[in-house]
Amino acid sequence: MTTAIRGTIDPAAHLARLRERAPLIHNITNLVAMNPMANVLLALGASPAMAHAREEAAEFAALADALTVNIGTLSPHWVAAMEEAAEAARRTGKPWVLDPVAVGATRYRREAGRRLLKHRPTVIRGNASEILALEQQGSGGRGVDSSDSIETAEQAATSLARRSAAVVAVTGEVDLVTDGQRLTRVPGGHALMPRVTTLGCALTGVVAAFLVDAEDSFTATAAALTCYGEAGRRAGEVAAGPGSFAVAFLDALYALDHDQLAILTALEVTDAP
Repeated sequence: MTTAIRGTIDPAAHLARLRERAPLIHNITNLVAMNPMANVLLALGASPAMAHAREEAAEFAALADALTVNIGTLSPHWVAAMEEAAEAARRTGKPWVLDPVAVGATRYRREAGRRLLKHRPTVIRGNASEILALEQQGSGGRGVDSSDSIETAEQAATSLARRSAAVVAVTGEVDLVTDGQRLTRVPGGHALMPRVTTLGCALTGVVAAFLVDAEDSFTATAAALTCYGEAGRRAGEVAAGPGSFAVAFLDALYALDHDQLAILTALEVTDAP
């Protein structure tokens, strides 16, 4: 079957909208990621909030512009807060992003992933092994690391998107984004990015920020990954190692502008397999 071209995506327009809106992003994320994630969102132009107490999670999700849920450091109280916040976001029409960290590693994580999927995330963002495990087609990789390729996870991502009615973003050396009908690949980034802890977790917050007021969650997600990858590429040009890369990356996110993004080749969108 011939793959049809379905158009292109302009990341610059999405970034401009985000910065004009400065959305409040509520993050129920893991203990390791809180500070880096907050810094990344601030550098990009969004406003971060970290609120995971069950007593306030749903209330906070309802007043924020978007929600992220990251299962990296689970506990029963947190899982309950995640479910209640996700349901509040869904009920109030706020976008929310599921980050199924190491979802295939243990039975507890697999169960948490299944329960959270029932609350209909707008976007699911994970590495190839996490997406395979969430779609029950793999073991879930080596803890938080992926042991599978993007190509291996392509069919699972498409199937998961159709089953969950969510956009699925599989991140790696070249990212893949699909809504079950359309598909695009996002190049960019730098080899030092996996050497800095929680940059993937922080990306989940960036995706949520791009979703706010977006007409199309698929194109907004692809735009978020493009901006993130471009910042990584620019940071890698000046970094001497992981430590300097982390600082340079925040600076690169902050410095991203319309002209820098406009010179990038527009992302090509095709039919999903």
